Amino acid sequence: MSMVLTQTIFPGLQPVARGKVRDIYSADGGLVMVATDRISAYDCILGTPIPQKGRVLTQLSIFWFELLKDIIPHHLLTADPAMFPAPFPQFADQLDGRSMFVKQARPIPIECVVRGYLSGSAWKEYKASGQTAGITLSTGLRESDRLNEPMFTPATKAQSGHDENISFEQMVSQAGKTLASHLRDVSIALYQKASAYARDRGVILADTKFEFGIESGTEDGSSEGKVILIDEALTPDSSRYWPLAQYQPGGPQPSYDKQFVRDYVESIGWNKQLPAPQLPADVVAKTTQKYLEIFRLLTGRELA
Repeated sequence: MSMVLTQTIFPGLQPVARGKVRDIYSADGGLVMVATDRISAYDCILGTPIPQKGRVLTQLSIFWFELLKDIIPHHLLTADPAMFPAPFPQFADQLDGRSMFVKQARPIPIECVVRGYLSGSAWKEYKASGQTAGITLSTGLRESDRLNEPMFTPATKAQSGHDENISFEQMVSQAGKTLASHLRDVSIALYQKASAYARDRGVILADTKFEFGIESGTEDGSSEGKVILIDEALTPDSSRYWPLAQYQPGGPQPSYDKQFVRDYVESIGWNKQLPAPQLPADVVAKTTQKYLEIFRLLTGRELA
């Protein structure tokens, strides 16, 4: 098994950002993105890493970038550390299998969420108001019900750091009609192709979120070729994956994502504030197993 990585250490280099999972470095006009094995729940980084997690996130993103590139271009330039700008090749032990050298892009500050099933925050909103992201849904829907058609429910980061669902009209007021419509249409197309692919492999893609950017040097998103898919794509950190054979609407579903970890920290009464709890060995092992399993089901191969 490869090394567990909780934080990159590259002597003489400082990251431009450390996210909940990724350490990001500026490099020769692009970015080096490294997916660590950190795991977060409720916007807090937990005290215990999940072995192999960063490698699954990176290699699954690369798989989806390739499969979906006919819909929209992506930011990946290479995932081979030997091809990264200097001095990164010398840090291959920390980079191998979990890093990407990507194009520099200006992130569009809207998370593009597509839902095929009623779950998560959409289910909570529906229970409270009969709506999700300003859209009124049919009455009598159950948790995890399949929606008649995929639903675009954009979100922004609130000041608290939590995602906050917004309506498409609010997105238009922030991003403009042309860009908002393009992002909506592309997001739904990506979801539909990925969902059909996953279903053929016995997996339901319940929902997912995409992030887009505008390539450096361009001023707006009015031209389709200037907007690219960035960050990660269709990983178990950004998506809900359910086993098709066990699907039974009317409640939560067994999943291949980090819901298992969320359920554990809820069960011990954690108040969702720092300091975050440590995870017991059995929860860590089962979470790793879930990440490896969804990788195998979707790609048809074991993690390299």
